[in-house]
Amino acid sequence: MAKKKDNKFYGTGRRKSSIARVYLVPGTGKITINKRDMDDYFGLETLKLIVNQPFNATSTQGKFDVLVNVHGGGFTGQAGAIRHGIARALCVADPEYRPALKKAGLLTRAPRMKERKKYGLKAARRAPQFSKR
Repeated sequence: MAKKKDNKFYGTGRRKSSIARVYLVPGTGKITINKRDMDDYFGLETLKLIVNQPFNATSTQGKFDVLVNVHGGGFTGQAGAIRHGIARALCVADPEYRPALKKAGLLTRAPRMKERKKYGLKAARRAPQFSKR
């Protein structure tokens, strides 16, 4: 799940159906997602803020370069998965960051998933249209 490889710190992040493999390398603060710059990958500014939350909580902006492989889900779920992975990797890098990250709620895996479709219904809860005649 979370390991230290020579000078890389690894963390896996998950959110909805997105899975992010995150590597932290000591550097200047460059974030690369699927071999693209974060500004190219995420168009919305709010998603960039979500990705940077673990660094703001531990005041480590600009200390690590981030290399991310992410797949599955949409952009919002992927941003949440990257945030979770960065938080886990920061705990491996320095265990003293753990209380700050835990207090900010960044280490908790969001358990909310899509509800399964039930038989006799059109979706999880959507029933066929009712008509008296």
